[in-house]
Amino acid sequence: MQTPKGFLIAVGGAEDKGSEIERERQNSLDFFKEGILNQIVELAGKKSDPKIEIVTTASSIPDEVAQVYKKAFRKLGQIEIGHLKISKREDADAKKTLERLEKCNCILFSGGDQLRLSSVLGGTEFLDILHERFEKEHFVIAGTSAGAAAMSNTMICGGDETKAYLKGKVELSIGFGFLQEVIIDTHFDARGRFGRLVQAIAAQPGAVGIGLDEDTGVVIEKGTKMRAIGSSSVVVVDGCNISHNNIADIRNGMPLSVGNFTVHVMTNSDVFDINTREFTSVSYPAHH
Repeated sequence: MQTPKGFLIAVGGAEDKGSEIERERQNSLDFFKEGILNQIVELAGKKSDPKIEIVTTASSIPDEVAQVYKKAFRKLGQIEIGHLKISKREDADAKKTLERLEKCNCILFSGGDQLRLSSVLGGTEFLDILHERFEKEHFVIAGTSAGAAAMSNTMICGGDETKAYLKGKVELSIGFGFLQEVIIDTHFDARGRFGRLVQAIAAQPGAVGIGLDEDTGVVIEKGTKMRAIGSSSVVVVDGCNISHNNIADIRNGMPLSVGNFTVHVMTNSDVFDINTREFTSVSYPAHH
């Protein structure tokens, strides 16, 4: 598999469920921190006025979500913002949609339900073109919440956080496949999702688990070099050195027993190589 020339930006931002609380949160821009959005604009080619298309397929309130993104990007001076409103499979492969996909510099997938993303976009020409542009061009694919979770070949699509250490309580499905051997979870600290990632990696120890806090994300280049961005933490769960794992031997509903996970906690500018599993920290001057 060739090294992709494009960039992935996965963000652990708040997903929408159409509730008044979520709407208020979106309208306040609290989880669209301009530092992260600015990273998207910079990578897309800020000096050349890049065109960014927002895909709200995952959302139950697509128009409201698109307006919030447009407002936030315009605060950064980014005017060329479009809204690809894809709610069914025929929308994805419509001629006008594919033309806009070919002309933009960046696609941003909003939050919501990642199963909407996979069921609507999986197997479409839209997704094929997106893969081709990501692999062959300096093209940016960004996603927040559901949009981040769907980036890899395996995605977490559900599960009760309070029962995540019990076998069978975490639901996995097929994602977009821009990343191989990676599983991403979002709202990681706010919703206590460490257990979900543990079970996912116990089931696939060769994969790397990435837990993204809100207002935090990762920039991934060359398909492997991952840099943390944002104000909080990124948790990396590496299962390669697991020495004990009972997941194949127990019935559904029984507790997991897993030994020798490797866990890293990254903060802004720290780097992790997905292939070599190497962590590189950034040193900051001491505070007096």
